[in-house]
Amino acid sequence: MHTEETSNVQVIPADKEKIKLIWKTAGILALITALEFLVAFTVPHEMEMTRVVIFVGMTIVKAAYIVGEFMHLKYEVKVLIWSIIIPMIFVVWMLVAFVYEGGSIYADRF
Repeated sequence: MHTEETSNVQVIPADKEKIKLIWKTAGILALITALEFLVAFTVPHEMEMTRVVIFVGMTIVKAAYIVGEFMHLKYEVKVLIWSIIIPMIFVVWMLVAFVYEGGSIYADRF
C-alpha cells in the first residue's frame, strides 16, 4: 500500500515592518551599550560617582526600553504602566537611602 502525504503548511511572507522594528530596537540598545563602554573607558577614575550615576541612568533607560518593546508594556493602558512605575520609583528610592545610610554608618564606625 502506498500513501502519499501532503503538507498543509503555508509560508507567509516576512512582515517587513516587524523586521524593521526589531533592527531598530537592536540598534538603539547597541547604541546605549556603546555609550556605556565609552563612559567606562573615558571617564577618569576620580569621577567614580559620576560614572556610577551615568551607568545607572543608562541601565534604567535600557531596562525601560526592553520592558516596553519586548514585554509589550508600551502598548498597555496607562494605569497598568503607572501601577508598575510608581512602586519601582519607591524601590529605587529605598535602595538609594539604604546605600546612603550604610555609607554614613560605615564612616561613623571606621
